[in-house]
Amino acid sequence: MKVDPHRLRNIGIFAHIDSGKTTLTERVLFYTRRIRQMHEVKGSDGVGATMDSMELERERGITIASAATYCRWLDHHLNIIDTPGHVDFTMEVERSLRVLDGAVLVLCAVGGVQSQSFTVDRQMRRYRVPRVVFINKCDRIGANPLRVCDEVHDRLGLNPVLLQLPVGLEDRHEGVIDLVEMRSLIFEGENGERVVAGPIPPELAEAARQARERLLDAVSMISEELTQAILEERVTPALIRAALRRGTLDLQLTPVLLGSAYRNRGVQPLLDAVVHYLPAPSDLCPEALDLEHEDQRHLLRPDPEAPTVALAFKLEDGRYGQLTYLRLYQGRLRRDDTLVNMRTGDRHRVGRLVRMHADEMEEITEAAGGDIVAMFGVECGSGDTFTDGRIQAALTPMHVPEPVVSLSVRPADAGSEAGLHKALRRFAREDPTFRVETDPDSGETVVRGMGELHLEVYLERVRREYRAQVVTSAPQVAYRETITRRVDFDYIHKKQTGGAGQYARVCGYLEPAPEVEFVDATRGGSVPRQFIPSVEKGFRSMLARGPCIGFPVVNLRLVLNDGAAHAVDSSDLAFQEATRGAFREAYPAAQPQVLEPIMRVVVEGPAEHAGVIMGGLQKRRGAVVGAQEDGRNARVEAEVPLEEMFGYAGALRSSTQGKAEFTMEFARYLPVPAQKAEELIERYRRRRGGDDGA
Repeated sequence: MKVDPHRLRNIGIFAHIDSGKTTLTERVLFYTRRIRQMHEVKGSDGVGATMDSMELERERGITIASAATYCRWLDHHLNIIDTPGHVDFTMEVERSLRVLDGAVLVLCAVGGVQSQSFTVDRQMRRYRVPRVVFINKCDRIGANPLRVCDEVHDRLGLNPVLLQLPVGLEDRHEGVIDLVEMRSLIFEGENGERVVAGPIPPELAEAARQARERLLDAVSMISEELTQAILEERVTPALIRAALRRGTLDLQLTPVLLGSAYRNRGVQPLLDAVVHYLPAPSDLCPEALDLEHEDQRHLLRPDPEAPTVALAFKLEDGRYGQLTYLRLYQGRLRRDDTLVNMRTGDRHRVGRLVRMHADEMEEITEAAGGDIVAMFGVECGSGDTFTDGRIQAALTPMHVPEPVVSLSVRPADAGSEAGLHKALRRFAREDPTFRVETDPDSGETVVRGMGELHLEVYLERVRREYRAQVVTSAPQVAYRETITRRVDFDYIHKKQTGGAGQYARVCGYLEPAPEVEFVDATRGGSVPRQFIPSVEKGFRSMLARGPCIGFPVVNLRLVLNDGAAHAVDSSDLAFQEATRGAFREAYPAAQPQVLEPIMRVVVEGPAEHAGVIMGGLQKRRGAVVGAQEDGRNARVEAEVPLEEMFGYAGALRSSTQGKAEFTMEFARYLPVPAQKAEELIERYRRRRGGDDGA
């Protein structure tokens, strides 16, 4: 099946957790006849949603890994990625947005713009992804989609354009009024499959007229042709849609639609909007870096005859080997073709080419620019660029947030050891935010991730998929060290062993800086040029494990301004050792400081619990930076040290009767209190047997 790039939409569905993304995707697949029967997200019917193919997802009722599928609507091919809503799995959202052309942002008609909505919005802005907004759950008690539309403007800073009004809300929600066509749409049938168009109910006629005027006012700012048509009273739906499309693609407008996916209302008009307003690959102009001329760019276009350029954005290790998800930006890809990995230079033959439908696959023989497919049998990393060898280009990598929670793991018995290490290697390759490291002091295996739930899910998968029993220790916080004042150094490394000796002298200073930096400020060849890289190498070798608490050293600069060498005894090793000695000597005098990760925490719950929420955060050394109440719900934002957030989920549930929820993401590093710093330093010294590393 060949896909016309002009009739292709690569979209993702994104939202705060529990806003109805997967339920919406299930309805999309049903109405596009991709599946024959709809199922419940939490698997209460014994089946579970199509896109939640993992057993753990169906048990918990949440999406853990992004899943791809495809369908057809209005003679267009839609590639769809359903993504997790929990912030711990934000990498799944990040990698999806890197390769998608458009997005559907789902908001709850009751909860409105919630904490993870802000994170998703920032990610969409990072990759300049046009979006439409779908305000879901209009059937819920307290639903107010017009208020949510205002929040899109006030809290997200977008320019929302309401394309529909609700016909009834809460238990009286029946359908929507289409403000483009000026008609009502009622969804009938057992599964809402019949969309009945009719006149606008008389009691809603005036509200619809006013909303239509606001729609035309907003859209006319984009299109002179539409403005002229309004003046001449010859406005047509086609003119409105053309202007809306232009404004959406230019990120000047955000179309807003309404409905209730669970009650099967509003999904078909949303699919129409995806086709009408979101971009095709031919509408965009992605660029690739020219690897032969660094200051040049290649403008990519979905032309099947152009050199092939593709990005590997997601990896899965299955029973047939590594499955690599690819976004083709230009050219074509056939089975048995040869691809070149631009990072490694390795050449690979494409064994199998498939199109994904959740965990099912459809074999295909060819794919063209603009499409999203998957291939087997090619070893690579997430974010690698592939070409057919006719072009030397690389696509910009996706943003990978740094993990901030770590956990020590070991097999519970000898029989679990092989399975544990095999699982950890696989998960680390698939997920760039899941890191596996070995502590050089203790020899322990340490896993790092985005949060407690992130690590918990992976360890549960180790137990289920690899039958390996795991013992864990309490999570560790990713502290950092830095310095607070400038310190000069003048250090001589001299060693005589009977044969050739070692001699090197380095002079300069350490000082605080925005990032780690090495500066060569020597003059007159006091340090021979061939030994300057040795000094930098020695400096950087000291940064992985700081002298105070054994965590990485950040935000400092080493300036080398003088030194001396011996004609016979100086060497690469001698200058490395001299730099290490100078660092050990100068670092304690630079008033070192321990830094801890500070998390941006957003708690949402009933307004009557706002005081309890703020008090609980402040007890955890949190600084409340914002609080909002809309009469019924409260939203509290705070900055809290990560160490204080362990166990917060249970405490919040008990203090708010299970009615509040929170999300958190890394914000920045700040100094720990003096008493805490002393405890950490003393603990590290005891672990090192009294040696503080100086």
